Amino acid sequence: MTLDTTFATRSLGKHGPVVSALGLGCMAMSEFYGHSDRDEALNTIAAALDAGVSLFDTGDFYGIGDNEILLAEALRGQREKAFIQVKSGAQRGPDGAFIGLDTRPSVLKNALAYSLKRLKTDYIDLYQVSQDPAVPIEDTVGAIGDLVQQGYIRYVGLTNVDAETVRRGHSTHPLTALQLEDSLMARQIEHAVLPLCRELGIGVTAYGVLSRGLLTGSNGEGDGDVRQKFYSRFQGKNLVHNRRLAEALGRVAASAGISIAQAAIGWVASQGQDIIPLVGARTVEHLGQALRSPLLLSPATLAAIRDAIPEDAVRFK
Repeated sequence: MTLDTTFATRSLGKHGPVVSALGLGCMAMSEFYGHSDRDEALNTIAAALDAGVSLFDTGDFYGIGDNEILLAEALRGQREKAFIQVKSGAQRGPDGAFIGLDTRPSVLKNALAYSLKRLKTDYIDLYQVSQDPAVPIEDTVGAIGDLVQQGYIRYVGLTNVDAETVRRGHSTHPLTALQLEDSLMARQIEHAVLPLCRELGIGVTAYGVLSRGLLTGSNGEGDGDVRQKFYSRFQGKNLVHNRRLAEALGRVAASAGISIAQAAIGWVASQGQDIIPLVGARTVEHLGQALRSPLLLSPATLAAIRDAIPEDAVRFK
């Protein structure tokens, strides 16, 4: 299925490449959010490419490698059209459990070798890691910088890190982008990390723009869905309260003539040209709706959205 849209572009950081103004997050196509149909996932990636989406987000631990294999299959013969960003560092056990972080240089080099093989590519466009408390960020970023010099990686990034780590990492090797959660229900990056990124010219790819589906009505439960178990925003009274906030957003969206998902995506996209929202669509239908999101909402709509979901109103604990 082909979507009748050609997508806008943004620069990934001050000195980074030009990519699509929205990226496709592929994580949920392999696990975490319940069942995903593989054929539909392949069709969704193909439709994204046809629509002009160039940025695709994956991780070597998504599906314990399955997500990279899926993306490679979908991109077969079209690798040059895609900007692939890979997250690494999280360790998984044979039962699928997360067993910690490891970003030692030797571990990252080994992980990269497997990612290149699974993705059937000679290089990764953007390689991103979290901070391992046991490894100085200078060692981690320095190792990725060495891989850039060797041609295996084109750009260096970090994910889920604080401002101090960003500054230290950037001083070791220029960072092109950070990947962080950013949504109406998770706005922590606004306080320290985002201002620093703008000072240093680092771009942001934002995940969780629909608050992991909470804004669009998900309860985070069902076979294979881990959200209610691991995320307090989906639990008990928090869920009841946060769903009321989502309903308030729905009323603002309706008055603006857009869907609640489009309002949430548009709000993140409207926070700056240096922010690229990642949408986790698993079907062509949901992708099409996401790609029709306004990338710049009117000041009146933005003000109404802020009133509907004040930052301090969201419950996480």
